[in-house]
Amino acid sequence: MDANAPTVVDIAVFCAPKKAPCPHCGKKARRVRTHLRRVRTIEYRKLVFLEITVGEYQARCGCCSTFRTSPEGILPRCKYDNKVREAVLDRILDDGMNVEATRHSLERDFLLDLSTGFVYDCLRDAAAQLDMAEHRAKVLQCFSGTLCIDELHLGHYTLLLATDPIGDIPVAFALVDKNDQDHMGRFLKNLKNHGLEAKVVITDGSSLYPSVLKALWPDAEHQLCVFHVMQDVNKKILKAVLRLRRTLQRRGNRGRKRRRGRPTKAQKRQGQKQHKKQKEKAKFIFKRRYLIVKRQDGLTDQEQTDLGTMLEYLPELRPLRDFADAMQRLFAAEQTEAQAKGRWRRLQKHATYLAVPELKSVLQTMLTPEKFAKMIAFLRNPASKKVRTNNHVERCNRKLRYWEKVRYKWRRRRTLVRFLVLAMDQWWQRALPKLEAARARTKPKSATAQPQHSKTCKESNAPKSKLPETAMPPKRRKAA
Repeated sequence: MDANAPTVVDIAVFCAPKKAPCPHCGKKARRVRTHLRRVRTIEYRKLVFLEITVGEYQARCGCCSTFRTSPEGILPRCKYDNKVREAVLDRILDDGMNVEATRHSLERDFLLDLSTGFVYDCLRDAAAQLDMAEHRAKVLQCFSGTLCIDELHLGHYTLLLATDPIGDIPVAFALVDKNDQDHMGRFLKNLKNHGLEAKVVITDGSSLYPSVLKALWPDAEHQLCVFHVMQDVNKKILKAVLRLRRTLQRRGNRGRKRRRGRPTKAQKRQGQKQHKKQKEKAKFIFKRRYLIVKRQDGLTDQEQTDLGTMLEYLPELRPLRDFADAMQRLFAAEQTEAQAKGRWRRLQKHATYLAVPELKSVLQTMLTPEKFAKMIAFLRNPASKKVRTNNHVERCNRKLRYWEKVRYKWRRRRTLVRFLVLAMDQWWQRALPKLEAARARTKPKSATAQPQHSKTCKESNAPKSKLPETAMPPKRRKAA
């Protein structure tokens, strides 16, 4: 006998009572015969089989002629129990593995030789068990009124994603063939048809959103992402830094006007020294150009010293640094709307900034009155709901992009949709109970403030945790 041969374990399971209910109507029927099933389960480095005795029953109703019983945790006509399926989903959703890595992991740990089709079937069955209507109802109950929207390109498709940054939950997604205004309008219209009423909508500067948002939610505030605005402004500032750096470098190449005749050796050495000095200054500025746009409170002592050296080498950089600081103050959260407008008006009339072509372009094209009103929409919201950026949906997109790169073989639409549904369900399972518990803690206060309400009103204001367990979506159990 081979010493390295795996251990084989057989576990007997009896599931053949004399009478069993019909799986369709529940009417009991008598057993006519028994059958033996051999189902594979998991145990570390062992071959474990379930020897299941099932019964066949003659139906007494019109639903079917015969039916068979199946023990809990094992689907009919399946070669593997639900523990194997849970292990597959855990490695795909929790551990970030692709299909081939999942198969290799289960073969190494549990001696399972799974096919690629079985892995995809696990995704299909798990997605089919989710109650998306229940998810939508819970999302509408916990929605804070602030909506972040963004798009992400996944292969040949585009993912339209909407999240709630205050509740930290995904709201909805759609996988479309083309990223255009028609698909975006259809996606947002479906959200409105389901009952979603947004008070603040945060987007980037794309032209897909303004007309659609105005038509669907005319009273909602449209907040332009401040992070994207500052990103575009910093690009303009760094473009001006490169222009001034090239000017300094050309100044070193030009040197002084040559005298008549051949230069002496001393003159050659002096010219080379001056030429090298200007080029070194230009190189120093180029390597540390990011210091012009970096926040003042984030500069280290060495970076502050380098920034002072840069401004000494090239004084023309001073207006660019001042403009970057002024832009940070323009979108500060610790201010009123009137203060922000006053700072904007002073920037528009600043002669020093208007003299720089790149800064003039920022003030005249990017900081127009219409756009600036959308940039400071967060100042018109309560202090607890001041969200200036759509970084929440951007972080979700980056995570989905990482998952999509790992699963490079997933290019079919249905496979992507199934994976996205299961990934969003995991997020909902983590976030929604916390939001419901927070709502439940605040509801007793309103109940005590209005004791004259009827009993039905009190029951409707009860915490959601008292609902029957059948109304909750199924939770996946962590497998071995």
